[in-house]
Amino acid sequence: MGILLGLLAIAVVLGIAYLMSNDKKNINYKAIGIMLVFQLLITLFMFKTEVGQAVITGISAGFNKLIEFGSKGINFVVGGFQLEEGGVFFFNVLLLIVFFATLLSVLTYLKILPTIIKYIGALISKVTGLPKVESFNAVNSIFFGQSETLIAIRSQFHYLNDNRLYIVSASAMGSVSASIVGAYLQMLPAEYVLVALPLNMFSALMVASVIAPVNVPKEKDVVDIKDVSNDKSIFEAMGNGALEGGKIALIVAAMLIAFIASLELVNWLIQLIFAGTTLQQILGYVLAPIGLLMGISPGEVIKAGAIMGTKIVTNEFVAMLEFQPLLGQMSEKTIGIVTVFLTSFANFSSIGIIAGTVKGIDAEKAVSVSGFGMKLLIGATLASILSASVVGIFL
Repeated sequence: MGILLGLLAIAVVLGIAYLMSNDKKNINYKAIGIMLVFQLLITLFMFKTEVGQAVITGISAGFNKLIEFGSKGINFVVGGFQLEEGGVFFFNVLLLIVFFATLLSVLTYLKILPTIIKYIGALISKVTGLPKVESFNAVNSIFFGQSETLIAIRSQFHYLNDNRLYIVSASAMGSVSASIVGAYLQMLPAEYVLVALPLNMFSALMVASVIAPVNVPKEKDVVDIKDVSNDKSIFEAMGNGALEGGKIALIVAAMLIAFIASLELVNWLIQLIFAGTTLQQILGYVLAPIGLLMGISPGEVIKAGAIMGTKIVTNEFVAMLEFQPLLGQMSEKTIGIVTVFLTSFANFSSIGIIAGTVKGIDAEKAVSVSGFGMKLLIGATLASILSASVVGIFL
C-alpha cells in the first residue's frame, strides 16, 4: 500500500507540473523517465543494500570529522560560552558554516569542484538529452547556495530565455548548499539529509523541465568554468570563503530571529480569535492530504504537515528546529519523509534571494524572475514533495 501511495504521489506531482507547463508539446518525457529511474535506483541502493549503507556511513563519518575540525576552531574562539545545556545554537551549529564555506572556496579555486561538477553535469546532459548549462547548474546546486550557483553561470546568462531562466532558478531553490549541510547534520538524521542532496537535484530538474521545457541549439549550450573563482591564491580563497561563510551564518541567524519572532506574533494574533490554534496547526491540516500521499501515517500527518508548512512560510532552519524535538515521537518513515522535504531552499524568502541575485547579473532578466516568483516556489515545493515521496516508497 505504501508503495502504491508513493507512486501516486509522484504521479500527482508530475501531473500538477504538467498542468502548470507553458509548453506541453515540447516536454522531454524521456529525460523525466530517466531521472525518475535514477532517483529510485539511488534510494534503493542507499537504503536497501549493504554497500549503500556503507556509503552513507562513510559519508556521514566524513562529515562528522569535518564537523569535528570545524568545532575546534569554534571552541578556540567562543569555547567559554555555555549558556544552557547543549551550548548555543549560533556557536554550535551556524558557525560550522564558516569552515564548510572555506573548504568549498578552496576546492573551487583549485578547480577541483568545478571540474567534477562540469563532467557530472555533462554526463546527465548526455544521458537525458537536457541542455548542458541546466544540467551543470543542477549539479552545482548541490554544492553552492542559490546566489553562488547562479553567479557560476553568469557568463551564459545572455543565452537564457525565460524557460531556461526558470529551470536554473528552480534548481537553485530546490536544492541546498553543501556549506550548510554540516549544520543540518547537527539537527536531523544524516542518512536522510544526504540522500536528499542527489534526489532534490533530479527532482528540481524534472519538475522545472515539465513546467518550462527547453530545446537549446548546441551553439547556445556551452559551460564555461574559467571564471568560477576570482581568487588569486589559495590563502585568498580561504579568507574569502571564511568571510562568505561568516556572512551566511549571520544571515541565517538574522532570518531565524525575524521568522521565529514573526511566527510567534502571528500565532498570538490567531489565538486572539481562535484560542489554542496556531499557524502550524492550520498548515498541518492544509498539507495533510499530500502528506498522506507521501506515505505519512494518519496519526502523524497533522504534526508532520505543520513542520512542512512552517518550512514553506519561513525557512528550513525554523522547521528543523521545530522538528528536532519530535524525532523521538515519530516513526522512522515519517522522519525520513519530512527530513528529505525540509532539505531544500523552497520557501518564500528564496524568491527574493534569487530575484536579487539575477538582478545583480542581468537587470532585465530579474523582471522575469519576479514575474514567475510564485510559480518558482510552487515548482520547488513540488520537487521537495517528489523527493520525499521517493524516499517514502523505500521506508
